[in-house]
Parts: sequence; structure tokens; C-alpha cells
Amino acid sequence: MLKAEMLTDRGLMTIEFYEQDAPITVKNFVDLSKKGYYDGVTFHRVLPDFVIQGGDPTGTGGGGPGYTIKCELFGGNQYHDRGVLSMAHRGRDTGGSQFFICHSRRGTAHLDGNHTCFGKVVDGLEIIDAIRQGDVIQKITIIEEEVA
Repeated sequence: MLKAEMLTDRGLMTIEFYEQDAPITVKNFVDLSKKGYYDGVTFHRVLPDFVIQGGDPTGTGGGGPGYTIKCELFGGNQYHDRGVLSMAHRGRDTGGSQFFICHSRRGTAHLDGNHTCFGKVVDGLEIIDAIRQGDVIQKITIIEEEVA
């Protein structure tokens, strides 16, 4: 089982990944995290009761890793609920490094079937509400746990 610890200016969030439902997206995020791609990157977009968005090294909302990945929209966990980690994009199959974390189901249900859900914050949910625009992702640490 893959997990991540995302250390931000506001505290630590623990994320469990949806490896079965979004393997390409999870692998992309994990690979970028292991390379340190997200370290020092800001949350460039924060919309209360909607999402916090990060993953753009330019901080403008227009940057990315220089490639795109396909959307994975048909797994069992494709529901944008509180704490869900999802791939940001500018249209189908244009995601790369930018992601968002949902504040609530009420504000994000319309994203189902349009953006790939690939994980969920399972510890540190209060950090989502504390994040402000410009706050920094200090480090993302990937944890690989053996399944018993």
C-alpha cells in the first residue's frame, strides 16, 4: 500500500492512494514526489469550500512537468469528497503535475467523471482548511507499506 506524507507550512497531511482505481495517476504523482518535484511548490489556488490546488512549479497555474497523462475516470473511488486528491487539468487527458484537494462534497460533486481522483487525506484534514494561497509544500514523502 502506498501512502504519502505531505508537509506544508500549515502542518502534515497523510494521504492514501487509490492505486487500483488510478494507477497511472498515482505512479505519476509518486514519481514526481520521489524526485522532489513538489518540494517548495506553493498552493497557487485556494477557493474556500471548494479546493486547494498546487503542483505548478511556476506558481501561476500554467506550469507543469512538460508532459501530460490520460484521465482515469472509471475506478471505484471516482467521487470528489472532503479530502480527496484529484488531478487538475485544462481538458480531458491534459493533466501533468497539478493536483487539488477537495474541501467538501457539496462544492465538488460536479467534478466527478471529469477529473481523476487518485487518493484521499486520511489524517490532517484540518490542514486543508488552514491552507492559504501561497502556502508552501515543504516536502512529500512516499511511504510504501507491506500489505499483510
